[in-house]
Amino acid sequence: MIMRVAFTFFLLLLLTTPNLGYGRFMGDDISLVSDAFSIGQNNQQSHNLTVLSTVTCEPTYGFLPCTTAVWGQLFLIVVYEYLLSIGEKYVSDGSELFFQMIGPNVFGGSLFHLLGTIPEVALILVSGLSATTTTAEEQAASGMSLLAGSTVMLLTLIWGSCIAFGSKDLSEDSNSSVVQHLTPKCLKSFGATVDVPTSYTGRIMILSIVPFIILQIPKIIDSLSGTRVTVLLSLLVTLAFLFAYMFYQAFQPWIGKRRFDYMLQKFVKDKLQKVLASNGTPDVPLMKEIFHEIDTNNDGFISKAELSVFLLGIHLQQEGLTRDENIANVMEAFDASGDRIDEGEFVRVLTKWLTEGKKSVTKSDHSPKFFSGGGSKDTPEEQQSLLVQKKKTRTTAIKSWWNCFKATFLVTLGTTMLLLLGSPLITSVTAVAKATTMPSFFIPYVVIPLALNYREAIAAITSVRKKTQQSISLTLSEIYGGVFMNSMIGLTTFLAIVYIRDLSWDVSAEVLVVLIVCTVIGLFASLRTKFPLWTSFIAYLLYPISLLLLYVLTIVLGWS
Repeated sequence: MIMRVAFTFFLLLLLTTPNLGYGRFMGDDISLVSDAFSIGQNNQQSHNLTVLSTVTCEPTYGFLPCTTAVWGQLFLIVVYEYLLSIGEKYVSDGSELFFQMIGPNVFGGSLFHLLGTIPEVALILVSGLSATTTTAEEQAASGMSLLAGSTVMLLTLIWGSCIAFGSKDLSEDSNSSVVQHLTPKCLKSFGATVDVPTSYTGRIMILSIVPFIILQIPKIIDSLSGTRVTVLLSLLVTLAFLFAYMFYQAFQPWIGKRRFDYMLQKFVKDKLQKVLASNGTPDVPLMKEIFHEIDTNNDGFISKAELSVFLLGIHLQQEGLTRDENIANVMEAFDASGDRIDEGEFVRVLTKWLTEGKKSVTKSDHSPKFFSGGGSKDTPEEQQSLLVQKKKTRTTAIKSWWNCFKATFLVTLGTTMLLLLGSPLITSVTAVAKATTMPSFFIPYVVIPLALNYREAIAAITSVRKKTQQSISLTLSEIYGGVFMNSMIGLTTFLAIVYIRDLSWDVSAEVLVVLIVCTVIGLFASLRTKFPLWTSFIAYLLYPISLLLLYVLTIVLGWS
């Protein structure tokens, strides 16, 4: 992590080196009085000559590089995009660390989702807080394109990839061989299944289209007189939905619990299968030996305190599983009677988890070859480390403070990078759009969301390749929750700036595209728990269709 931060500062230092092409427009009025040319004239003639220097641009903040050459601007966009992706990673890592420390309660879940919206919010802020109203109005459309692009990318390319890479044979009790090629039969018989709570999350997500519908009212009635009222109404509805969602999590904490289930899934896959399985088979004697090592008072039971030592012993503090409320959830998962676990329960539950994990790997082979995944190998060194490192409770407080500092530092650093680099990025995007025939929405709608969401896409695909209902359900729930929070927080920021500064804007095209995509995928998500493989191709097709629709609405019909 230290090397990554150092490399980031090195890139920023390169950007702040002296710029040879820097300059600004200069004009001076020079009165040339020459007696040689004024002979015979009673009055002197003054000639105002404007002398212009060959200049390029005004650098942002006075030190970042700038250029008017298109290729130079594109290069700066690439550099800014890369640095923004690093900043987004810092925010994401810090958010995850905060969630691991706080746990899956309402505050932890709300904080995690709020921190996750920082990248989009930062770019929307800098696009609307420009010095002049004219510039702010020009860049406001870029901010809305960014919000629309992130939402559409999550619900088309990433959602479709989750279904495609998570697909397996849906036939009951099927033990068919691997399908080597995609066929029409494969499109129907292969797919992904999710649990019912995932569809509930999809229904929550589809509610996010209500503020977008309100924003379309002036376009529908062909009237601009009520635009400011519409913005205020949409802002109030967005805030109401945002707070209602947070209160809902307070009284129905199952959304936060699903994140705990996701961590428990990682705990089984990444830790238990390596420590407690030998050649893929649960090592019962080792489990019993570990049980007696954990049972320090030799009473034949494991208490919560002893379970905490067990979790610390296999390095699960970083997974967020060593907090009291999470330990209680693990105790409940063991079906422990009276807040303690006996040897039979310990062996039975661990064997069940390992068997389910093994089945998920085996079932992942029964899928189209293009979407198949791989497995992992056990290491005997990790099996031995469990018994050696089971007592590290003294360092818990130190690690807790260090994790808090680390999380705060990462979020602060990432947010600072996003805020500082957002303005020059938006400026470069606007300049490229003006200097070329490229549609103004292309870079904020396609390129920037790609840089901000590619890590989430990789993480989602990695998770769903386990091809279990739980992994797919939790991943899609994360996408739905992310779309809802990004839409609510992003719209709140955007509409507040527009209303307070009284900016004139027209983003009806972007709003309509979000409405269409959210409605289509939202109906799939809220009404189905089984997604055939062909639904992923519908999601993939929606992305180029959204681009084409934006082009027609903005360039051909001139909506914005």
